[in-house]
Amino acid sequence: MARKLDEKDINLLKKLAPECSDLECSSSGVNFKSILPPVANHFSKDISDFSHRLESLSEKELEYLLDLIKDGRESLGCLRPDYVMAFQEIIASRVGGKQAGEIIRIYTANDICE
Repeated sequence: MARKLDEKDINLLKKLAPECSDLECSSSGVNFKSILPPVANHFSKDISDFSHRLESLSEKELEYLLDLIKDGRESLGCLRPDYVMAFQEIIASRVGGKQAGEIIRIYTANDICE
C-alpha cells in the first residue's frame, strides 16, 4: 500500500539514516513510501550496517515498525531476503519469536515492491 510518510515516520527514517536529507528516491525520483527499504537500499553500506542501524531503535520503535508492517503500511517487498532475515533476527531477540515469525510470513506472502 503506497503511503505518504508522516512526521513520526520521517523522524524514524532520519534516526536510521541521519544522512537522509531528501525524502526522494534518487533512482526513481519518487518520494519514499516506506522506512526500511530506503534504509536498506539507499543508505546502508551492507547488511551489517543495516543491522547496526536497526539496533539503534528502541523496543517501542521496533513495535511501531511491526504495526506498520502488519497493517500493510510498511513494505518489506523491496528488501532482499538477507536484509529481511537480519530485521527478523533483531525482532526475535528484542521483541519476541512470535513477532519475528510474523515478519517472515508477511514477507513470503507478499513479495511486491511498492
